[in-house]
Parts: sequence; structure tokens; C-alpha cells
Amino acid sequence: MRDKKNQRIAILFPGALGDFVCLLPAIHELAERAQVEIFAKSEFSDIVTRNVSVGALERYEINRLFVTGGAAERRLREFFSPYEMIYSWVASSQPAFRNELGTAAPGRVRFFAFRGTDPAMHQADYYLSCLGFSQGPLHPVTIPLRRDAVKWNTAFWQRYALDKKPVLVIAPGSGAKEKNWPAVYFAAVGHWWRERCGGEVVVLLGPVERERGGVDGLAEHFIMAPDLNLAQAAALLSRGDLFLGNDSGITHLAAAVGVRTVALFGPSDPRRWAPRGPKVSLLSAGLACSSCDTDAMKACPHHRCLHHLAPVKVIAKLEKINEVATLTRWGARITVQAS
Repeated sequence: MRDKKNQRIAILFPGALGDFVCLLPAIHELAERAQVEIFAKSEFSDIVTRNVSVGALERYEINRLFVTGGAAERRLREFFSPYEMIYSWVASSQPAFRNELGTAAPGRVRFFAFRGTDPAMHQADYYLSCLGFSQGPLHPVTIPLRRDAVKWNTAFWQRYALDKKPVLVIAPGSGAKEKNWPAVYFAAVGHWWRERCGGEVVVLLGPVERERGGVDGLAEHFIMAPDLNLAQAAALLSRGDLFLGNDSGITHLAAAVGVRTVALFGPSDPRRWAPRGPKVSLLSAGLACSSCDTDAMKACPHHRCLHHLAPVKVIAKLEKINEVATLTRWGARITVQAS
């Protein structure tokens, strides 16, 4: 066995941004012990530390594992041979994939279900438990800010004269439209922020949100920041004064970079999906039917868990949150902290 610092560990991970941020504590634990190479969405390379590398999950050597006999190829055996251990959250329930990867890397593979069975266990704790690490919020997530992204964000701040204003960043989308607070509700909070705090509002939009539509009212009144890469999004979020978003990957990213984060929960379970960070607050309507499973969420005819969380209620909560550090911009004093 090679020295630990020279050991290489591979991770096969199929999750989206929120899942990946939840995986980061486990990644950092592994990175203390070995070189970690992750095969996931390639854009995640923007938010890992420099001692961790990210490659595309959709590559030939991994796709061939879904084909019976694929591991017989010399190319696959050579690809997996440098790794002392391979941890896979991919296709754990598919015998063919398990068999082929086990053949390509005999005795060096561990498979895990993508979701844990305990609904009360946070997803980050589940990933830690898979690898035998202790669980809980004592595992801080580090999101490095890339130099080019910080430079881009400085130019963005200057373009819109944001330096002397308190900035609210909102992200009205998520991976599932059923988890989204109505865009008009976000707009109401944005107008309150301007009037109450003399601040400005920046709206983060991805291609999914623009394709779904329904955000024209936000575009008419606020500064739009569409289609940022994750490095740019992290830099922008880190410089804001307050972030408001749904249960989404961007909300997890906001919490991890340390901005004051207020997360709106409807059908999803905050016990499993609450964003973790030093300054996080959760808001929900508190209905008896929340939370619910994915099938119930998709079939729900009313989505009261989000529609009953009226803007006036959210604003009332925001006004009662007291900040540890007082923000002063143009004479406006804003206080925001975890409720």
C-alpha cells in the first residue's frame, strides 16, 4: 500500500448541485487522507478545493460498466487500476453495473444507495456515515472562491453601483417547480427590501428557470444575473448581504459560502435537506401535509405549503431577525441573523 498522501480514491457521484454540496464534508474528510478524484458533473470543479479534482461522470470507461462484459476491456481495467478505493453512489441497485465495476477493480469498490432510508438523517450526515465518518454540523463546508470569478464579480458590482448598497440576492428556481415559492412573492420581498433598506436586488437565474418562464416581473424591476457558472455564483453570493431562495442547490451553495441565508421550505423535508452554514434560517408555512414524498409532491393539486407562505409572513420574519454584525449602507441599518 502506498503512503496515504499518494493514495488515490475515486468517487462516482450522480447527484445535482444540492446533493454535491451535501457530499462536500465527506469529500473533505477523504481529502485529508488521500488524493480524491470525483466523477460527477464537471461544473462541480468550480466549488472544490485545489487538492480535489472533478472529472465528467459521462465518460467511456464509466458508461461501459452498464454493459455486460464491459470490464473485460483492458482500457477499463487500466483506468481503475490506480485507485486504492472506489466509492460509488451510482447504480447501486443494478447488478450488472456492480458486477462490472467489481470486476474492473476487484476488492476495491464500495457501493452506496444514493438516498438513505432514515428520513430524519440529513443528507450530508448520510454521506459521512457511508464512509464511516462522524456526523453532524461540526464538518464545515469550504467553498473556495476562484480568482477569475472574484474579478468578474467585482466588475458586476461596479457595473450596477452595488458597493454602497445592501444587496439581497434571490434565486426563484429549483430542480423541481413544485418546490418553488411563487415568483410574485419573491418580487414582493424584493420591493420591501428596496423600500425598507434602500438596497438593491439581484436575481440568480439558470437556464431551467428561464425556460420555465414566469419571471418577467422580476426582470422588469431587479438586476438579473442569468446563467452564471458555479464559480461566479459563489463569488456573487459571498458578497451579498442576504440570500432568499427555495430548497435548491443554489441555496445550499449560498449557505456554504457564508452569506446570511433564508431558505423557504414547502414539500421537502428540512430534516434531510436544510442547507448548512454559519448563518441559516428556515421558513415554512407549517402545514400538516408537509413534508411529503416526491410522488405526492408531483400530484399535489394545490401546493398550499408554498402558496400559504405569504410574502407578508416572510417579510415579518425577516424584520424580526437580528444580525450579529450590523450592516450600514447609505445610512440604512439592517440587522439579520438566525432566528
